[in-house]
Amino acid sequence: MVSLTAIDLCLDPSRLPPYGSTERWPWLQALRRQPKIPLEPWIVAIETGELQPHSDLCTVLVERLDGVLAARLLAWWIGSEPADLSLPPLIGRIRHPRCADVLRKALLQPLDHQRLAALYPLLGHQRNPDDFTLLQERALQPGPMAVRAAAMEGLMVGLSSWPRLPLCLTLRKLVRDLDTQLAAQAVDGLARMPSARSSLLALRRRELDPEIAKRVARRLRTLPPSPLLLLVHGRAGGVIPAEWQSLARELGQCRGTPVRLQALTAQDVATPDPQLFLPHLTLVPLFLLPGAHVRVDVPALTSAWKRWGAVRRLPFLGAWPQWQQILAAEVMALQQAKAPNCETIFMLHHPVEGALAHRYLSHLETISGARCMPTPYGDQGDGVAELTANGTTLPLTLADSRLSERLAGHSSKTLLARPRCREKLLELLVALP
Repeated sequence: MVSLTAIDLCLDPSRLPPYGSTERWPWLQALRRQPKIPLEPWIVAIETGELQPHSDLCTVLVERLDGVLAARLLAWWIGSEPADLSLPPLIGRIRHPRCADVLRKALLQPLDHQRLAALYPLLGHQRNPDDFTLLQERALQPGPMAVRAAAMEGLMVGLSSWPRLPLCLTLRKLVRDLDTQLAAQAVDGLARMPSARSSLLALRRRELDPEIAKRVARRLRTLPPSPLLLLVHGRAGGVIPAEWQSLARELGQCRGTPVRLQALTAQDVATPDPQLFLPHLTLVPLFLLPGAHVRVDVPALTSAWKRWGAVRRLPFLGAWPQWQQILAAEVMALQQAKAPNCETIFMLHHPVEGALAHRYLSHLETISGARCMPTPYGDQGDGVAELTANGTTLPLTLADSRLSERLAGHSSKTLLARPRCREKLLELLVALP
């Protein structure tokens, strides 16, 4: 056994007992206890082949490595023969630009499959968003399964660092991969993302391998949806139209959690009803325009609810890109069915004021291809009758309201009375966290 005083000479790598020697373990333990180890002689000895970096030695040295020295060891390992596959996880876990550069250059070379499989997870560990494309392509492209699995592991290691939409699309593709191991990892990756529940629910509408479908179901069971409080316009005195009550019942059945309604036409909207409160409540403002309800009433109500407990408030429905696409699809359907002499689809809405509302309406016109038209509740001379006679209008009202009464007798329907709109809105609400 080597004495501690003799270990002072351990600065010389040539004094390291050979692998398998009974003196090696206490020698390395003493080396680890040294307050400072000059690493350059050790790295040079490894690079020149004078010293074989077995995993026990690397375990001691890696505690002292900086990014530059780790990059040198990685570069040495990539060119070593034969390659010890136990070393990359030890020497490649330091996040540093030099390490990342060595890994990128190596992965673009024609290396053998074992080396590639050892390096892809390390590239993911660097968590550089610029590396997403390389990992994505190698995971998706046909090739040796060991390499694809390693690229997939790299994606999982750096999951939070990649651009969210491309990552989500990549994982959805991999869920249907013929390799069930990759598909299972893709399901697990989707379950770790912020939009986990909606992504997993979307998978249930696709044809999947039976085992992968079971995995999706198990992941969904670990992501129970929160109770919802739907904030709606309502009628005078806080009366809630039947369309909303029907939607809430169906939504509650689909989500398996309570869904409640509150109309912002009640006299005191800033006073929460204790009977509506539930733990972990999510407030869902189902308004289509950024009017006074969205800008004033909803924030006031949210502040009042927070005095009862933790609540989360979502943006108003009209701001959801998915909802805007639903409106655009409804406009397209009207355009395809319109009379030959009609060139414009008009979206009728109650008047709104302020620069924010006008910017929103301009944006909605760009998205949908329709023209937004304010429709005062009591004005009978705005040409609405002529427009609706040709079936070229789309009222921006979800349920019965003063606007729908204004259009009574015409062919225009509320949005919840349009099967496609109702079905798509229900899907959006079911998929909420």
